[in-house]
Amino acid sequence: MTGILVLEQSLNGLQFGLMLFLLAAGLTLVFGIMDMINLAHGSLYMVGAYLIAAASLASGSFWLGLVAGVAGTALFGVLLETTVLRRLYERDHLSQVLGTFAILLMCNEGVRWIWGSQPMTLNPPPALSGPVELLPGFSYPAFRLLVIATGLLVAGGLWVLVTRTRLGMQVRAGASDREMALAMGVNVRRLFTAVFGLGAALCAVAGGMLGPLLAVQVGMGENILILAFVVIVIGGIGSVRGAFIGALLIGVIDTAARALLPPLLERLAGPAAASDVAPALASILIYVLMAAVLFWKPQGLFPSHG
Repeated sequence: MTGILVLEQSLNGLQFGLMLFLLAAGLTLVFGIMDMINLAHGSLYMVGAYLIAAASLASGSFWLGLVAGVAGTALFGVLLETTVLRRLYERDHLSQVLGTFAILLMCNEGVRWIWGSQPMTLNPPPALSGPVELLPGFSYPAFRLLVIATGLLVAGGLWVLVTRTRLGMQVRAGASDREMALAMGVNVRRLFTAVFGLGAALCAVAGGMLGPLLAVQVGMGENILILAFVVIVIGGIGSVRGAFIGALLIGVIDTAARALLPPLLERLAGPAAASDVAPALASILIYVLMAAVLFWKPQGLFPSHG
């Protein structure tokens, strides 16, 4: 393996991990603070991608579409929380799973009804549609660099928000001990709504960044939702730092496995076995990592509960 290939795959892994973090950050806060299993979280990612694609198509500008789509998804998340999800907080986890799964199905059908069954096109801004030469002989897509920069910027912003602001103090208190948050005089209902709206906005950012790289289609949030749950289990439920580390671990391991296993298996067992087995093994490695973390650290790498 050449140094160029290592650098390219490292950037791919970093980009994938940061996009997972955008999804997992909101999910871990909702899970950690509200003690709620929200299977509809991936639907917010899908709705965000569709809103951004539709707004970009109507305005002719990716950036206007991104702003409008993020704002629209945050508003949709707030409306969803205040009208439906708030009624599930006091229910058991089974009721929450069933309720949010119903929302997921309704979102899929609603998107299909509004935009149709065919995937939508979301093009990157023209200025970022080409490659950028990072080193002599090594170029990397400019839009993927934007994805990495956006992920790092959002991660830094969340760190400041959680560790340096009054709202962050309330969020940390709520994630560690809801009774403590109530004793501090925190308006828990308003905090829940704000956290849910923030999580929805982060989902939309992820949808806008991955939309030009993947297909914007119905059901796009379901597969990535599973990975987001794996991230928060590895990192520790309710921990933004854990979600960041867990997302980067999964991004790097998944990307490295998909790059390294095919040539290795092709050399050992032939091309047919490599094409059939390598993708499955790469997917399994993520869950092996999760099982190992749960075995040695059942609360995750950075649990928020002390």
